[in-house]
Amino acid sequence: MINALGLLKRRRFLPLFTTQFLGAFNDNLFKTAMVLFATYEIFADETQESFFNALAAALFILPFFLLSALAGQLADSVDKARIIRIVKTAEIGIMAIGAAGLMLARAGAPTLAVAMMLTAVVGLGVHSTFFGPIKYAILPQHLKEDDVLGGTGLVEAGTYLSILLGTIVAGFVYHSTTLVAALTFLVAVAGWMTARAVPPAPRLGPKLTLDWNPVRASWRLVSGTMHIPRLFLAICAISFFWTIGSVLIIIFPPLVKNVLTADASVASLVLAVFSIGVAIGSVVINLLLRGQISARFSPASVLAMGVAVLGFRFAVEGWEPARAGMLYDMAGFLGQPHAIVVLAALLGVAIFGGMFVVPLYAFLTTTVTKDQTARTVAANNVVNAGAMTIGSVAVAGITALGVTPSQLLLLVVAMCGVSALIAQRLHRACD
Repeated sequence: MINALGLLKRRRFLPLFTTQFLGAFNDNLFKTAMVLFATYEIFADETQESFFNALAAALFILPFFLLSALAGQLADSVDKARIIRIVKTAEIGIMAIGAAGLMLARAGAPTLAVAMMLTAVVGLGVHSTFFGPIKYAILPQHLKEDDVLGGTGLVEAGTYLSILLGTIVAGFVYHSTTLVAALTFLVAVAGWMTARAVPPAPRLGPKLTLDWNPVRASWRLVSGTMHIPRLFLAICAISFFWTIGSVLIIIFPPLVKNVLTADASVASLVLAVFSIGVAIGSVVINLLLRGQISARFSPASVLAMGVAVLGFRFAVEGWEPARAGMLYDMAGFLGQPHAIVVLAALLGVAIFGGMFVVPLYAFLTTTVTKDQTARTVAANNVVNAGAMTIGSVAVAGITALGVTPSQLLLLVVAMCGVSALIAQRLHRACD
């Protein structure tokens, strides 16, 4: 196996990696800027803030649930590189709608602005639904078998590094809706250009008859995949992971504002630390496994993730809030005695999460034949979307009942325990 970073020199990997990097950066730049603007500029109530964040998360996930089956069929039926170029063209129009919504919000038309921003969120969900199966399914087609885990790890690491950059940039520029609009448009154009350099990845198996009925196609796709024991366990474990992630992402901005009593720059810092951690974990697990696709570290990783979440909660509970009517800025936050503990615990959550999930994605793309990889990833996306939607709706309902973000962290700890049990069964079944 070549050094995983050496893949970045390969034309069969670099354009895909760059396109994915730019797309994830742009998605996160817009969504983070939107959430921060809504949290700090539009709403002034913790319940409203949590509900808006949960609604945005649910709307982003919904297309995965409805359209993943079609996306998987298309990716296994036509040239994957062609689909990439189509979805990157659509991204330019989606970002134009979202940017216009942000600018309307700044101009004082919040109702129409929120509707346009959420429309863009749905569009980004559709964009990601059709790109998602390809970014993993194309790897076995372009890479040697012993490089698939390294390529998967780099895609995951690159995704979270791009989320990191998008988060940081959004924290600095969300006040300027004009700048956000310009950046998201230019990055979308850059992604469209790099997509044109992705090498062809034509259909390998027999031609498929597309099923355009989303419910029937999704049912057939999932039932045709989940009967394979190792795929069933891997998909269940991944679904729990992304449900945990969706709950954490919903929790973070209101928790930072109302519990840590900090401003948007600190909210960006918290999301950035989380992104750095997942990227680190994605690389570390590849080094530990040395390219071998195995779940032997997954149970311990997710248990350690749960312990780190518990530590994060204790650190947050002991936080000294700012004076009434004040919010800590970055310097004020970092000057607090428990700030390093909060960030260290959060970093641990993310590192162990990355170590947990990367080998599971490698399972999806190597268990089946190359002409079925996109549909396998799409089936995973359908189940993930359903689980994440349930998680987002549950968070919205629980917060409406008065449960605080810090209390919700206990739910995350319990979910880590369930994930560990599933991962242990996968390890016993496959290793």
